[in-house]
Amino acid sequence: MFLNYIKDFFLKRILKNSLHNVKSSALGTPIQTVGLLVDESYFFEKDNLVKELIANGILEKNIKIIAYRDTLKKNETYSHPTFGMKDLNWKAEITNSEVNDFINQKFDLLISYYDVEKAILLNITHNSKAQFKVGFSLIDKRLNHLMINTNAENYKVFAHELFRYLRILNKMK
Repeated sequence: MFLNYIKDFFLKRILKNSLHNVKSSALGTPIQTVGLLVDESYFFEKDNLVKELIANGILEKNIKIIAYRDTLKKNETYSHPTFGMKDLNWKAEITNSEVNDFINQKFDLLISYYDVEKAILLNITHNSKAQFKVGFSLIDKRLNHLMINTNAENYKVFAHELFRYLRILNKMK
């Protein structure tokens, strides 16, 4: 437990230094592929959130989900790739190949669905190759292009506001 705090401290320090070099990007094409980064430690309605995305025109096959949990149980099977602090080494690098594949995949939209700042989640959002990033307004404003002011339990409000602004920005048909 104490070692996780030390890892978290080092990662936050590295992330703080790298956030000074954030580049904004403009998306000219409509959104088709979506990456969903969820903190399952607090939010358990992941499937309902995906249904909201599908109801708003995103194809299910174009949604890739990865979930973070504070504690992982060895005997439990998860429906989506799941990671935790054990997947972070002492150099503040993520060792889980599924997480690294998620980071390197070029999504049209990355939804960072967490409203509690955790260094590993901030790092994944920051390093993601997604063209347009969306998250909560409680999280560091330098990470996302669009911030929605609600909490994680209100996934219907989040989805409604997300697609309302995406239509305004001509990123949805």
